[in-house]
Amino acid sequence: MKKSLLPVALATVLGIASLPALAETWNVDPAHSTVGFSVRHMMVSNVKGSFGKFTASVDGNPADPASAKISAKIEIASVDTRDAKRDDHLRSADFFDAAKFPTMTFTSTKVERVSATTAKVTGDLTIHGVTKPVVLDVVYTEPVKTPWGTNVVGATATGKVNRKDFGVNWSKSLDGGGVVVGDDVTIQLELELGSKNAPAK
Repeated sequence: MKKSLLPVALATVLGIASLPALAETWNVDPAHSTVGFSVRHMMVSNVKGSFGKFTASVDGNPADPASAKISAKIEIASVDTRDAKRDDHLRSADFFDAAKFPTMTFTSTKVERVSATTAKVTGDLTIHGVTKPVVLDVVYTEPVKTPWGTNVVGATATGKVNRKDFGVNWSKSLDGGGVVVGDDVTIQLELELGSKNAPAK
């Protein structure tokens, strides 16, 4: 079971890079962000989980969105599926092997603006010591000035990866066909990013 993600990383942050009016550095606010995932269980339901500890940032030239660099790091041990026994199994060598591979990372390689509020972000996702390219569809907001003098933007990023591509292979076959844990993992990131610098006019 792999969250991916994004990142994983967090990756949703990427949409921010497509706004030409933004300052050069935006950091994710973990208290108002979620790095989530879901995977098929027993072929009948989708189990959802998240990672509680992560960082992410977007750096780039506001005049050249394509040059933006996005990076994210997620602590594997912070996985939470609302079941302690299952979470321990996910941290074990059967899945993430958190003791050997304590972090998941995402680094953007390409940002493509699709519309005024959407983008496609391509990047390298590393899980379980394996790095593979992933694509995230991002929807983002315009920047908002907070009552405390900072500026924030919101972004939602979604994508899908196959956990076995990253060497996360554990599962069991069901008597009637199918498997206990599905291969495809859906990534959903809900991010709020802030900057102390005012957006450029």
